[in-house]
Amino acid sequence: MLGWLLLGAAAFVLLPWYLPQNLSLWQALPGVFGGSDTASGLVQTLRHGKPWLATAIAGLGLAGLAAALPAGRRQGLGLVAGAVLGLAGLLGSGFAIGAQGWAYASLEALFGALPGGQFGMGLGAALVLLALLMLLGAGLARLGHFRGDVFVAGAVVFCAALLLLFIALPVGKSLVGALLDENGAVSLAALADRLGNERVWGLGCLAGGVRCGVAWNTLFLALLTATGTTVLGTLIALWAERGASRRLARPLNVLALLPIITPPFVVGLGLILLFGRAGLVNQALEWAFGIPPTRWFYGLFGIFLAQLFAFTPIAFMIMRGVVQGVAPALEEAAQTLRASRWTTFRTVTLPLLKPGLANAFLVGFIESMADFGNPVVVGGQYAVLSTDIFFAIVGAQYDQGRAASLALILTGFALVVFFVQQRLLGRRSYTTVSGKGDAGLAMPLPAGVLRLCRGVAGPWLLFTVVVYVFAFVGGFVQTWGRDYTPTLAHLKTAFDLQAGEHGLVWAGTAWNSLFTTLKLAAIAAPICAGIGLLMSWLLARTSFAGQRLFEFGALLAFAIPGTVLGVSYILAFNVPPFELTGTGLIIVLCFVFRNLPVGVRAGTASFQQLDRSLDEASTMLRAGTATTLRRVVLPLLKPALVAALVYSFVRSMTTVSAVIFLVTAENELATTYIIGRVGNGDYGVALAYCTVLIVLMSLATAAIQWLVGERQLGRRRTP
Repeated sequence: MLGWLLLGAAAFVLLPWYLPQNLSLWQALPGVFGGSDTASGLVQTLRHGKPWLATAIAGLGLAGLAAALPAGRRQGLGLVAGAVLGLAGLLGSGFAIGAQGWAYASLEALFGALPGGQFGMGLGAALVLLALLMLLGAGLARLGHFRGDVFVAGAVVFCAALLLLFIALPVGKSLVGALLDENGAVSLAALADRLGNERVWGLGCLAGGVRCGVAWNTLFLALLTATGTTVLGTLIALWAERGASRRLARPLNVLALLPIITPPFVVGLGLILLFGRAGLVNQALEWAFGIPPTRWFYGLFGIFLAQLFAFTPIAFMIMRGVVQGVAPALEEAAQTLRASRWTTFRTVTLPLLKPGLANAFLVGFIESMADFGNPVVVGGQYAVLSTDIFFAIVGAQYDQGRAASLALILTGFALVVFFVQQRLLGRRSYTTVSGKGDAGLAMPLPAGVLRLCRGVAGPWLLFTVVVYVFAFVGGFVQTWGRDYTPTLAHLKTAFDLQAGEHGLVWAGTAWNSLFTTLKLAAIAAPICAGIGLLMSWLLARTSFAGQRLFEFGALLAFAIPGTVLGVSYILAFNVPPFELTGTGLIIVLCFVFRNLPVGVRAGTASFQQLDRSLDEASTMLRAGTATTLRRVVLPLLKPALVAALVYSFVRSMTTVSAVIFLVTAENELATTYIIGRVGNGDYGVALAYCTVLIVLMSLATAAIQWLVGERQLGRRRTP
């Protein structure tokens, strides 16, 4: 508590309170005791007419007095009172006072005009808010909540604040548009008209019509994709962990993860080169059987195939850690009782995979619903909610109310599947990793299951290689489909290096976007993984009021299409108190909270396999909660940590829809550069850039796996 009090006080006195316009932190620090743009909270309060900021130091002071009391209920009440005073004062004034004065006319009429306004909060304000949140958590623990554990209380308060600020606030601002009519007034009739539209819920396809409603299309596609990705991811994970030798396991892991390290349009382009109207398959059918080329690939089948490529690696990463965690001792016990390998697999191994299967299905379902790139590229006339939302926002109509209504439907679908998953898993135990030694050999897969894995996963992985070969070659020929002469001209255009008078000159047009993307993704990945695993630990190991709401909030960013999330961030963070639009920070935050659910679900699946006795044994040996997490729990979560780090990094490198509205000239990303090239018809440069990204992300994935290492469970493997 003393540390947080000192941090809050130092930030209030020594750091810029607001986010200075067009100034970096280092440029603003010299003026911390000077001008109104760069002054600290103390100077803003005393010299620049911002008396409302005094609530921060008042709250810290009250909490400091409480901290001097003996630990107990009185101290808890004082800490909570001080933290609430500071938070309410800062956030209330932050939302009520804008850059020009009062943000609402009613407040100006009530209190009169202000002499000046305020800009968005900066580093000083952020650290004071963080200190107040931690003091609030400590106060709740002293009052007896969270079993009196200060670390757990602080973690819950901190994570809940992040979910409210960076998911609930922007999404709520965006979705509230569903309740507004064309004049901006609240209207339930307008909401009912948008939600009950024939285009949304129509069943014309069942009665011989051309198509069904967009909601049914999205639901059917999501169920199909979630089932397919879960099955494929499980088969590949079983083959890699139980049915392949060590030499084969690593190539299988690399091939399975290949689609996830690729910009989404590469898969779509590769599939079009194979199955499109002028693709090789149609040309072969016309040459061999005289079948004229058609657009059969564009539609439900095309989207489904592209989404299988895109989301199977997520299911594989989740299932790989779960398969590794199944204890051989349980399988050996069944075989000791004369159960066959098939019976053991069916009655022991497969039931223990249920947490992973449920989490993989949930993530695949939500990813499919929120996917935008694949339906746009290969969807044809098969409309889904995400594309309708996009065109409602960026189309000529610009109907934000309709976009918000469709996003509400997506959120409702995600909520239903989430609760169905919780109902199916129930309160059953799936613990397989305990404190007892277990050096048994994992049971080899039954012959039939192994043949199924090889017969399904093998051709799929081979097909993956074929698609990527086509995409790779396209960046190193003059013009695909007309001139196949090998060339490095496209690569040189993007990544040319020249020797000048002052050394190397980054002459290529893509260097700036590449460096920016690498920097922002490298910042976002560890933050996303750390917060995701912390949340999964809280969900798996603690109980607190609102826990289910907390868990759904962590998944909400997946249920909202990236386009809606990007627009939501602009609406929420374009004005004080959190004025982040145009900065690299807003892109990092979008990366973190867009990719957060994978870390949460992967961590949750792994935690359900870890025996609570491991935590309890550490606690009995007088280790604190933070020490138990660092030295006992985290080493057993390495597969989940790798999944969270890899996914968040590569998705940050390749995301399109979530950041398309957030990029600026100073913060151009690789995907926006590639989209610009594709829009100009320069496919060679776009594919050459994609090839460079694939190589870089492959190296980054290998580096992450090497740095994190493998989980050591004291088990042997068959050679």
